[in-house]
Amino acid sequence: MNQEYTKLLTSIISEMVHTDHIKLSEIPDIDLYMDQVTSFMDDRLKGSKRYEDDKILTKTMINNYAKNKLLPPPQKKRYSQEHMLILIFIYYFKGFLPLTDIQAILKPMTDRFFNNDGDFGIKEIYDEVYSTGKKQISESCRDILSKFHASSNSFKDSPEEDREFLQIFCFICMLSFDIYVKKEVIEKMLDQLPH
Repeated sequence: MNQEYTKLLTSIISEMVHTDHIKLSEIPDIDLYMDQVTSFMDDRLKGSKRYEDDKILTKTMINNYAKNKLLPPPQKKRYSQEHMLILIFIYYFKGFLPLTDIQAILKPMTDRFFNNDGDFGIKEIYDEVYSTGKKQISESCRDILSKFHASSNSFKDSPEEDREFLQIFCFICMLSFDIYVKKEVIEKMLDQLPH
């Protein structure tokens, strides 16, 4: 593949490495009204938008999440820090899982750990997942680069005018297959969770 695609991928990888999840310390430790929740999420997650007019979180989404028991109901129309953490999990999951699967994984967690007065609750879970995920970013970037290099060496015998397109297609297919396999694992794990 030409240098343009190499530069593009390098730029994307650089952004990924420097992208940071929302830290627990960045989430207000006071209850927020719906408009404050949507504003906060829009501000903190705007870097993950593909298109400028994409919506991160709307009032309708939040109401649907509560109606479908993905999100515990607010207290006096106000959302706690724990609500915000659950909304962050939902935001990331909804990119590749249907709401029923998200519910299957979040409902047992919220039933057991939401508003838990003990030493272990949603905040501790979020912190652990956040720190574990942060460590995986560089490994994921190495894997993406490896797939890029492998696809750059594909289609050596194809017509020269089509080679670059076919190599990009191969790269996208490799990444897609990786997502497919991981989604299959997630679904099979979810199917084994107690209902």
